[in-house]
Amino acid sequence: MSKELPQAQSVEEVFALYDRHGEVYYGEGINQNQHAVQCAELAELEGASPALVVATLLHDVGHLLHLDLGLEHNQDVDDDHEATGAKYLAKVFPPEVTRAIAMHVTAKRYRCAVEPEYFGTLTEASVLSLAVQGGPLNAEETARFERNPGSQDALALREWDDRGKSLELSNRTPRDYFELAMSVAR
Repeated sequence: MSKELPQAQSVEEVFALYDRHGEVYYGEGINQNQHAVQCAELAELEGASPALVVATLLHDVGHLLHLDLGLEHNQDVDDDHEATGAKYLAKVFPPEVTRAIAMHVTAKRYRCAVEPEYFGTLTEASVLSLAVQGGPLNAEETARFERNPGSQDALALREWDDRGKSLELSNRTPRDYFELAMSVAR
């Protein structure tokens, strides 16, 4: 990647990415803002901690950062959006937020490895991205994921990520979560 990836300096800077690029559709029939809000709403409904709700809202921020930097998306190449997003957020949010974001793709790969029926629930876009993200984890990777203290939060985020793709849209926007994000920021 030729451009240096920045780190966010404030919660406002993070939410401004959603203001600028959140209306972009990403292959699921809804835009980034709608997906983010649906995922966060699911997390709230299921009693997730404030940090995990914020992580769920911001889990795809790496995609928006790539758009902001003018980097082209190629569905045949893994853009590593989970690591990019977690690194981007690291100065602003604690590990309780960034760890789940960093692990949400690995959680999909894990579920594909240990739950044979899970693959059949993935959308076409998720199947395509799984292939470039490395496919199901191997036995060693699976064991490492299971030992990671953040694996349960990552699996929860993954579940909400998979379900947060409804064409029935919420009336909320990412900005509705700004105060919550401020409450968990560093």
